[in-house]
Amino acid sequence: MTSSPFLSHALGRIKPSATIAVTQKARELTAAGRDIIGLGAGEPDFPTPDNIKQAAFRAIDRNETRYTAVEGIPELRTAIAQKFKRENGLDYKPSQTIVTPGGKAVIFNAFLATLNPGDEVIVPAPYWVSYYDIPLVCGGDSVVVQTLAQDGFRLSPAALEAAITPRTKWLILNAPSNPTGAAYTAQHLRGIADVLLRHPHVWVLTDDMYEHILYDGFEFATIAAVEPKLYDRTLTMNGCSKAYSMTGWRIGYAAGPDALIKAMATIQSQSVSMATSISQWAAVEALTGPQDFLVPRAKAFQARRDLVVSMLNQASGLQCPKPEGAFYVYPSCAGVIGKHTANGAEIKTDEDFARELLEAEGVAVVHGAAFGTSPAFRISYATSDAILEEACQRIQRFCASLR
Repeated sequence: MTSSPFLSHALGRIKPSATIAVTQKARELTAAGRDIIGLGAGEPDFPTPDNIKQAAFRAIDRNETRYTAVEGIPELRTAIAQKFKRENGLDYKPSQTIVTPGGKAVIFNAFLATLNPGDEVIVPAPYWVSYYDIPLVCGGDSVVVQTLAQDGFRLSPAALEAAITPRTKWLILNAPSNPTGAAYTAQHLRGIADVLLRHPHVWVLTDDMYEHILYDGFEFATIAAVEPKLYDRTLTMNGCSKAYSMTGWRIGYAAGPDALIKAMATIQSQSVSMATSISQWAAVEALTGPQDFLVPRAKAFQARRDLVVSMLNQASGLQCPKPEGAFYVYPSCAGVIGKHTANGAEIKTDEDFARELLEAEGVAVVHGAAFGTSPAFRISYATSDAILEEACQRIQRFCASLR
């Protein structure tokens, strides 16, 4: 289909989202009667807090059901500016903020507004699948820089320095990371900032979506706060999906320089127009209402992390680092490459591993090649302890069966 002359060249530059594909495959197999444990979806299993849902009901009762301003309702833009000041020490005016239907729209808006053919976007790997493809559909080039498990999957200043060229326009940072859970201390970001200060043509998009899901006392830091001299070329992105269990409500937001925000609004005005009015009012309550549930939920995720890391490290051929945040693990499956299943199929790649695991044991994971680093796979542990324990037992059994 992508070779059809009817379709655009841009479509041929990108791939369907692997994480969405795995989740959909798990749903289809479940509907067909298979006993499937889906560990592909990156969304919390906790419900949206009641106060946020009630705010949405009240908005409906007030007939807040019409078009809003493209950039978002004033109340939400004010709440976003207050959040950045209160939690991150960043001073943004409401006019420097934008509300989008999910975090992907922030990235699309920013890159469509700024990338020209030949412009480069540095993408540290392992990366969230959309970081690589969105620059491509927007006409730019994605430059992958590998990080290492022994370095905590963090981008090193030396690797960043080596990747920057005169064509570099953006660096994407995401911490805590999807898919590895890696996080950056202020000291780590200081090293990245020092490199960027030497290259004033490079902008930073920092995706802080998992800010409130950190473990073991790890303190969150964001680059524009660590180095204020980068404030004028940083787009600080966040959203309600992860911390507030609002994935389906589709609320992302960002703050940055006035000119960039206005350009992003121009793009949005000709695409999705705005985020849903009711979701915006729910997001006001999310950002300004009680925040006391965030710490207990993070502690629950930490306990799940510990369970999954321990059990996966007991599986033959797997090595699973312990992440600092988010709700993913990214184990290496290098130890099973070259082995064969009970049916004689050879595990040549991490995609083979994920496919054969699903077939043999009914556990759906996302293969590492989708995130730019192999051989590995991603597990989302945003589900119950009982389900995670059963899934890990199945993975252990599958790995033990390989010869």
